[in-house]
Amino acid sequence: MQQIFNFIFKNSYRLLFLLLLGTSLILTIQSHSYHRSKIISSANFLTGGVYERINSISEYLNLKTQNEELALENARLKSIIFNSKDTTSLPKIDTIRGVSKANIIVSKVIHNSYSSYENYLTINSGEAAGVKSDMGVINSAGIIGIVDKTSKNYATVISILNVKSQINAKIKKSNHFGSLVWNGKSTGFVQLIDVPRLASVRKGDTIVTGGQSVIFPENIGIGTINNIFIDNKTNYYTLNIKLFNDMTSLGHVYIIKSKDSEEIKNLEKKENE
Repeated sequence: MQQIFNFIFKNSYRLLFLLLLGTSLILTIQSHSYHRSKIISSANFLTGGVYERINSISEYLNLKTQNEELALENARLKSIIFNSKDTTSLPKIDTIRGVSKANIIVSKVIHNSYSSYENYLTINSGEAAGVKSDMGVINSAGIIGIVDKTSKNYATVISILNVKSQINAKIKKSNHFGSLVWNGKSTGFVQLIDVPRLASVRKGDTIVTGGQSVIFPENIGIGTINNIFIDNKTNYYTLNIKLFNDMTSLGHVYIIKSKDSEEIKNLEKKENE
């Protein structure tokens, strides 16, 4: 203990300088949006590089599982082709629910958190590939989240397993809408709230994106109804949704570029002025 005190006394000026320097940097970052954005961008770049190297090792160790998943996906696509009466009318595989190939960026999850209340993913595509904030992220099974911050080659994504996430969704068979949220409990379930009592709901009904936002196209898969609750205060349904996706095991994803998002946002901004 005496050695620690001696060290502090001997280096008191240096320690004081480092403390003041750190304090000044924190205050500068918090009070200037430009500096804050640069720090976030640099952090994304550094952590993205580390995550990508870790992910490369993990992928090598899980090649067998990935090959099995690819084989199942190929079998599903072949089944669609073989069971179609008119193969000329088949949609292109590169097209996702009306989104053309030109408006899709293929990327890969290199880091995925799912054990906290505010979970994020890191993907290995960034500004250089055309990725911007507020773009939707999906895979072949359904929605993943929304792009949050970007750097040149990486981006962070707000997972649907984030208590701050709120996405427009609907019951596929009836087109009744609600807000998709997460209560922070299970990684396999999310909740659709504010669904009107007039809606006909049953266990097993499919939930999809509602299309009332510029982030996700309509009818992207989310999951199926597992439990139905009634909020006596609001007289609305709260639906517990079992996700199509296993959010603890994510690989390749698609980032959706909405060509009309800027125009719609500018129009809505003018209406609110």
